[in-house]
Amino acid sequence: MGDAQAFRYDGKHALVVGGATGMGAAAAHAVAALGAEVTVLDRVPVDYAVAKSIEVDLLDRASIDAALDQVPGPVHAVFAAAGIGGGPGTMRVNFISHRHIVDRLIADGRLGAGSAICLISSVAGLGWTNHLPALVDFLATESYEEAEAWVASHADTDTYMFSKQAVNTWVARAAYTYASKGIRINAICPGPTETPLAKANSWGGFDQQYREAVGAPPLQPEQMGNVMAFLNSDAAIGLSGESVLVDYGHVKASIAGSWEAGKPTIDFLMSETKV
Repeated sequence: MGDAQAFRYDGKHALVVGGATGMGAAAAHAVAALGAEVTVLDRVPVDYAVAKSIEVDLLDRASIDAALDQVPGPVHAVFAAAGIGGGPGTMRVNFISHRHIVDRLIADGRLGAGSAICLISSVAGLGWTNHLPALVDFLATESYEEAEAWVASHADTDTYMFSKQAVNTWVARAAYTYASKGIRINAICPGPTETPLAKANSWGGFDQQYREAVGAPPLQPEQMGNVMAFLNSDAAIGLSGESVLVDYGHVKASIAGSWEAGKPTIDFLMSETKV
């Protein structure tokens, strides 16, 4: 018989980075409803009730460290949901800052055994296995500053696609190194979802034919938040190192060939590009 309590967050503290809107807000609402005490870090005000809201600029390490100094411990679940669609600093916001936050929380003992981390990647991160040499070289950087310097010295890496490939690679590699600490790490790879970020960047549409064929509505932030809440719950205790596609099956159906119309876009996302 299953244990419904394993899905709950009673007595747990969840830190949501980028929780003011979109998928981060959805994750915060989901875990709060399941009993969590929620702290949100974001650059804009949070307009719903949380235990603590802290302003942060993920483009500025000093701001990140100052915000982290205000985060109470222990932290049982980290939801790394902040992101931008492109432009200077994309890698800092989408990856480097999140890794720095996790590193600091682990180093000072606030994120310990029994905790879990869930990041938001993207279908844009598909194909990360095609670029492992560059991604592993990047992930070998040990500090915020080293990571910044690596990006500055490698053309075409301060991009949305590379940032999401870095997330998928980090999740896969860190699963082993974090296991000895009793910490799990996973990510979700959402299909086109109706969020403020997606609307601001005019994303979406490439899954329209597939959704119409299967009779599925556009994906919503709440669907992503619920999956994130599951991945960081004790119900998912056996899952780590996974980047879970949340897209009504579009990508896998395209790869397997049962959905031919979606293949050109999916093939592009997974194609070899030079780094």
